[in-house]
Amino acid sequence: MDGGNGAPGAALAELRRRLADGLALAGLTKTRLAARARLGRTTVHDALGARAPVPSAATVAALAEALGLAGAELLELRRRAAGAPDAGEGSAEPGRLGKPIGDWDPHHLEVHPAGPGAGHHPAALSGYVTRDHDRVLAEAVGAAGAGRSRMVVLVGSSSTGKTRACWEAVQPLAARGWWLWHPFDPSRVEAAVEDLARVGPRTVVWLNESQHYLGDPHHGERVAAALHGLLTTTGRGPVLVLGTLWPEYERRYTAPPAPGAPDPHSRVRELLAGRLLTVADAFDEKALREASARAAAGDGLLADALGRSRTSGRVAQDLAGAPLLLHRYLTASPAARALLDAAVDARRLGVGFHLPERFLREAALDYIGQDDYDALQDTAEWERAALAELAQPVHGKQAPLRLAVPRTARRSPGGRAAPAEGADAGRVLRLADYLEQYGRDARRRLCPPASFWSAAHAHLVHTGDLRALAEQAKLRHRLRWAHHLDRRAQDRERAALPERGATVEERLDELVDLVWDRPHARPSEAGAAFARDMAARGPVTLHERGVRHVEAGESAQAERLFRAAGGGAVEALFDLAVRRAATGDLAATESLFQEARDGGHPRALGALVVLKERSGRPDEAEVLAREAAAAGRPQALRDLAVLRATAGDLVGAEPLFRAAAAAGHPNALRELTRWRDESGDERGAEDIARQSVYRRFHDYHPLHHLARWRDRGGVREDTEPLYREAAALGDGDALVDLAVSRERDGRHADVEGLYREAADTDDVHALYLLVRRYERGGAPAATTDALYRGVADTGRYGLLFDLHSRWPYGLDPDGAPTAPWLARGEEGDEDEE
Repeated sequence: MDGGNGAPGAALAELRRRLADGLALAGLTKTRLAARARLGRTTVHDALGARAPVPSAATVAALAEALGLAGAELLELRRRAAGAPDAGEGSAEPGRLGKPIGDWDPHHLEVHPAGPGAGHHPAALSGYVTRDHDRVLAEAVGAAGAGRSRMVVLVGSSSTGKTRACWEAVQPLAARGWWLWHPFDPSRVEAAVEDLARVGPRTVVWLNESQHYLGDPHHGERVAAALHGLLTTTGRGPVLVLGTLWPEYERRYTAPPAPGAPDPHSRVRELLAGRLLTVADAFDEKALREASARAAAGDGLLADALGRSRTSGRVAQDLAGAPLLLHRYLTASPAARALLDAAVDARRLGVGFHLPERFLREAALDYIGQDDYDALQDTAEWERAALAELAQPVHGKQAPLRLAVPRTARRSPGGRAAPAEGADAGRVLRLADYLEQYGRDARRRLCPPASFWSAAHAHLVHTGDLRALAEQAKLRHRLRWAHHLDRRAQDRERAALPERGATVEERLDELVDLVWDRPHARPSEAGAAFARDMAARGPVTLHERGVRHVEAGESAQAERLFRAAGGGAVEALFDLAVRRAATGDLAATESLFQEARDGGHPRALGALVVLKERSGRPDEAEVLAREAAAAGRPQALRDLAVLRATAGDLVGAEPLFRAAAAAGHPNALRELTRWRDESGDERGAEDIARQSVYRRFHDYHPLHHLARWRDRGGVREDTEPLYREAAALGDGDALVDLAVSRERDGRHADVEGLYREAADTDDVHALYLLVRRYERGGAPAATTDALYRGVADTGRYGLLFDLHSRWPYGLDPDGAPTAPWLARGEEGDEDEE
């Protein structure tokens, strides 16, 4: 299994051979593999590199899972390559502090996980985005690698990416055989005091949260002195000392003492001088662009974080806080969990960011189970305790539910300020963005309980919030609450109407002043109208005359008129070029397409690509196609790829399909999948389908497309695994097509189960077919009622089902049919029953 003799070198070579084979078979680049495995790009490069040290067990497990390889076998190879079962603990060199950098798990060095992991992973890391501080850090690492000892302490707020930056920075040293020592046992400062004198050359000293070492009241100065000696004593280096600090600690240690006052940090201040590196709180535009590119390449963790934090730029904080926020949500006390669930429901049903505290307090009541509710003795006390629990922050200064302070609207000087809508809402709270995103999915099929709707009616004051909830109640067939909330919104609007009228009038006056208060004279209305008329009539007239010549077959006369018409006739020039192409006059055709292109016709460049390819100039065609893709029109690359594939040159077509996909064409890889499959490369087709971008709820998964293609071609024996894999990746409609395929072949067993399985993925088509299947089969009313209630609770598909004939008065929040009621006129306060 290990390549013959079981020696460490042979085992490591075999391990890397299997990883490289898996990479080739998957058709991935190392960058895309890093995104799929949720590892750093450098980590993946070193794992496959010939001169790097043995990769860590966590890295091997992650790569095995991402490539679909046998993880247990690869981990055994890794163990043998390390030379001993406990080689990962640094026993290869007795007495040396630490262990090889490649044997460290970054989470054991306090790198924050970016999301919950799966399989062998307890946690995951997103792809790494380089920022300004990384350049300075890389210079220090390079100097250490060249033999000059260095120390850098990164200073930044909580969860800004300091520790992750250090981890990524030391990866080049791993390839050179450097070790890393993290002093922490029996305590951080005790380990440093006892063992700093034993640190050997080519060692990274890892001082994450450096205040534990430098700020200790008894030993901090001693640690600083030992570090100074390590960095400056000839023969002890090279070493690299990396640390992190929050800004408040940096200010405390570097501030000079007041005259006559004690100086508790004199040695620490001297040590840190010139060795501090600031890490910005937010990603700048360059970092955001790189993060977006990684997200587009398949980094789901970065994509999710950007969706929540692009505006603020606090991407690192979002990534660091997400796992802990989820843990706090899942382990919250019953009362705190009820408040969070009520807040999640409010946000997913359209209420704004700022949630009135009194609304949440009352809304939460029905979210608490009866036994837990009975155990709550003092109402005010449990509410205060639950809110205090949720206000405690996690990494990145994020709290599950925190107090928010809405900004006051600013008015221009002299403008009359109208009272802000919702100024009477009282204290407002804000739900953490990550919990909102998680809750939207986790609670997507649930209708909020009665206390939610009652509290919304009583305590929400923004008309937009009330209108949104009224609409959501209607979609969920909670017709009575929809009526009440809509009436409440109308009442709020009527009460605010006089002030709003004045405000709108003032804004219109301001707009008029803004438009006309210019240093330039107003244009002549008559002159402007004449110019518009001439601009519109002249080209159109010439264009119409040119079209008549085209219809009469008089191409030369038509061309002369189209050119005289100018930019307004580029469509006609394009049409004329198409007609010229039919005559075989390729030179004239190319000239006309070029004219249309110069005039801005969107399809002319693609037409030129096709013309050059068919006239035997493939290099020119490819240059133009890539130019079109760079300008945002990847269709030209896709068309050129199809031309070459149709001509039998699939080898030449594949890079073009891939380039079109990289440039943003949504179907390029799907089409390459189909061509590969037609050529007989079934395994290659499946691998490409797995690489393709899939946008849930917008399209079939590429594996689903491949299965349908084979199904329709009569090749059905191998389609079920593809349908199921597509379904596992979020495409519930794949199960519907699998059910249809089974029925078409007369295999009726488990068809109903497939429809129900697909319906559980929120696939509306499956749910509709399942309901119709039950109704045709004469299923009991209770069975179909339950399905219809599920439809109503989601609020997404009610318009596709006839809920009104089933429950003409709507449903109560708990799903029971609402008793007959009649809405009164606008002047009424209550409904009649």
